[in-house]
Amino acid sequence: MIRDTFDKIKQGQDVRQNLIKLKTELKEEFQKASLLYYLGGDYSIFDKLLTHEDAKVRKNTALIMGELEVPAFLDKLYHAYKMESQLFVKSSYLTAMKGFDYTSLLPDLKERLNKLNHMEIGESNKKHIQEEIRNLSDLIIAKEGITKHTFTGYDVPSKLVLLTNRNYKNITLDQLKGTQAKEFNAGIILKTNHLKEILPIRTYSELLFMLDDLKTCKMDVEEAATDIAGSSLIEFLNKRHKGSEQYYFRIELKSKLPLDKKSAFTKKLGNEITRLTSQKLINTTSNYEFEVRLIENKEGNFNVLVKLFTLKDERFLYRKNSIAASIQPVNAAFLTALAKDYMKEDAQVLDPFCGVGTMLIERNYLVPANTMYGLDIYEDAIFKGKENAKEAHAIIHYINRDFFDFKHEYLFDEIFTNMPRAIGHKEEDEIYRIYRRFFEKVPDNLKNGGIIIMYTHNRDYVKKLAGRSVYRMEAEYEISKKEGAYLMIIRYI
Repeated sequence: MIRDTFDKIKQGQDVRQNLIKLKTELKEEFQKASLLYYLGGDYSIFDKLLTHEDAKVRKNTALIMGELEVPAFLDKLYHAYKMESQLFVKSSYLTAMKGFDYTSLLPDLKERLNKLNHMEIGESNKKHIQEEIRNLSDLIIAKEGITKHTFTGYDVPSKLVLLTNRNYKNITLDQLKGTQAKEFNAGIILKTNHLKEILPIRTYSELLFMLDDLKTCKMDVEEAATDIAGSSLIEFLNKRHKGSEQYYFRIELKSKLPLDKKSAFTKKLGNEITRLTSQKLINTTSNYEFEVRLIENKEGNFNVLVKLFTLKDERFLYRKNSIAASIQPVNAAFLTALAKDYMKEDAQVLDPFCGVGTMLIERNYLVPANTMYGLDIYEDAIFKGKENAKEAHAIIHYINRDFFDFKHEYLFDEIFTNMPRAIGHKEEDEIYRIYRRFFEKVPDNLKNGGIIIMYTHNRDYVKKLAGRSVYRMEAEYEISKKEGAYLMIIRYI
């Protein structure tokens, strides 16, 4: 029990170990309330522990005080922070202060941060100084926020990477006529000084920037930080933004490294970049304006790309709502583009498993339909779908009904849908029954010669059940071999 642990600390029994145990127990909210009740307003033990000869006792005491969030602790924590002689402990006081209203301390925190940024740092204390700088920056940003930059670089010549479906890069490439563009393994590389012409393309998943003098870096914190800080990155940012020279960033690491090593690497690298750029580039876990994307390559180094969060993606603003099974809008847009030749304008379209309506909205965006119906058994999905359709200025008739009970006064030209997917082997039998009943039900809803365009993770079911004489497979596209995902186009004859 937490009271027993605290009593042992008061009695001086294995103080460091019991503080660690107490800190773990406090992660449960009811334990925090229990300890505060037990203390009854007597916090004198913490004054004693904050001056303990063991630095790790002081460190864990500060973190426990931060968990308890007793207002009177703030001044004690800050005084201990100023008096602390061990660098590895100082950041613990700052971490503990995050839950308090430390607004009045901001001038002092800024002064300390400025001093650290201009201090000569040796190898022996670099790690702890960088950690203190990071925590000070986080405290200041949390209270004052940041003055974000405005993106203005739409006409600045840029080298871009558009990440796309690897199997059908041509879908995006075909929309770049007249642009210096070519395929590479993960998408498209292009040069442009007309960024506004690129942004609306709906079939890329991400838009990233390449710097000519920062294509790769070593998988070493010191070398990578030196390469990034010494590159044209700040110049690149300044050319494309209005505002101060101080930018906030994060690092995204795509690597085979274990998660703990990835976290440690990005933390150290971010801190070192901040130091080497004299705080012109500030590493932070929130409110960041750009991302340094590091992707491990075959040579064991990192390819380097930049993602700008100041450049807003406004392609799918209609998607205000989603549910767990919702398809990503960019994937729906890509599937629609892939199936475009099989659609016709002014068609009457039905989605029997519509979710929040993303497939229908993207279909109508590319090839305008006449009447669109969306069915789903989940009332919440229908409600959210109606709001999305309103945002998209699309007229979709949503009905909260099971497709297998649906009747309509006329037949549809097209069924366009993302088929239900099994989650775990226990649901496979149920998913197979849905597919079987689907193909049995289609003749009640689709005109002769009508088309079925379906996104599926159950190709074998489709091949088996659509192999009857009333159906003809028109096309089949492998979207993701890893996920077993296909776009299948079937004619009802």
